[in-house]
Amino acid sequence: MKYLTRTIWILSLVSLFNDVSSEMLYPVLPLFLQSIGFTSVLIGLLEGLAEATAGFSKGYFGRLSDSAGRRLPFVQLGYFLSVVAKSMPGVFTFIPWVFTARTTDKLGKGIRTAARDAILSDDTSAENKGKVFGFHRGMDTLGAAIGPALALVFLYYRPGQYRVMFLLAFIPGMLGVLLTLFIKEKKLPHTPKVSFRFTQMFDYIPTSPPAYKQLMVALLLFALFNSSDLFLLMKIKAGGLSDQAVIGCYILYNLVFALLSFPIGILADKLGLKKTMIFGLAIFAIVYAGFGLNDTLEGFIVLFVLYGIYAASTDGISKALISNMVPKTETASAIGTYTGLSSVAMLLASTLAGVLWKYVSPSAVFLVSAAGTAIVVLYFSWLNLKPKAGQS
Repeated sequence: MKYLTRTIWILSLVSLFNDVSSEMLYPVLPLFLQSIGFTSVLIGLLEGLAEATAGFSKGYFGRLSDSAGRRLPFVQLGYFLSVVAKSMPGVFTFIPWVFTARTTDKLGKGIRTAARDAILSDDTSAENKGKVFGFHRGMDTLGAAIGPALALVFLYYRPGQYRVMFLLAFIPGMLGVLLTLFIKEKKLPHTPKVSFRFTQMFDYIPTSPPAYKQLMVALLLFALFNSSDLFLLMKIKAGGLSDQAVIGCYILYNLVFALLSFPIGILADKLGLKKTMIFGLAIFAIVYAGFGLNDTLEGFIVLFVLYGIYAASTDGISKALISNMVPKTETASAIGTYTGLSSVAMLLASTLAGVLWKYVSPSAVFLVSAAGTAIVVLYFSWLNLKPKAGQS
């Protein structure tokens, strides 16, 4: 597996350690916030602000990375900011400080994401990108499965000690930051004119290749039907299942996602990235239709396994597709623009899902998403996506 270079291995391990750190806190974050005085409205405002920060910053720093011809400094700064910010609520718990910590964590994600994905793309060839992005995503998601498992073990022996968990999460996160010191950056051409306008994340779209624009329409349309995974977990709770069942299903999903990302990436390079993406979106539509109709634990277990297959078939594959549509010098801009606008679209999707949940029914959230995704599958099937000439 020569295509898994030293740099790809290191970046994958960095993502694994970072996700162990982040997902240790996932099961307890709502409980912790409520324990320090957050209401449900404040929690919603906090997450909305955090997602908006991540969304807009991804596109901005992606463009900045391409303009500067540098990747690694953005990766290192982004991971460092997130690690420090995640630990801050364990030291100071007053509400304005928690808002600052959460948005800084997401800002770190925005700074690093496009540059990191561009390094992955630059370090491989077009015919191996499905494997590389799949392998990286698998390692990343393996950390997302390990983190909650560690949290469950810790809380079993130290129930209610949430602040200590925030401090412990610093350890794996900082290990990931230290690993970035072993990455050797390749020299890239750069443009001397570096814009610092925040709106520059939108500047790439008019000058981007036509195939990229068509792909963006499909991906962003899907994002408008892809609400937060929180609603999946809420549906389990609404079915009367325990907290342990909720966290167990979440861990199961992440394990399936982690274990299948690399094998599906290998298949995608053989069968085609577009075909794999369509398959994943079709699975998503089936899963959401199932969530709209099911209320049993056995059904939810099957649906979360399928949901892991969907994620493994689309997450890394979408970035591999994008990187094949643009020149190497524009990879960070292309991925950053997509991930930034996708975050905003998903925020709108979650808002709409919340309205449907409250004023129509929980089932309506999932059935509407399933129907909308079926339309996206048809549009994707029509697209003619050809790699950018000279992309390697």
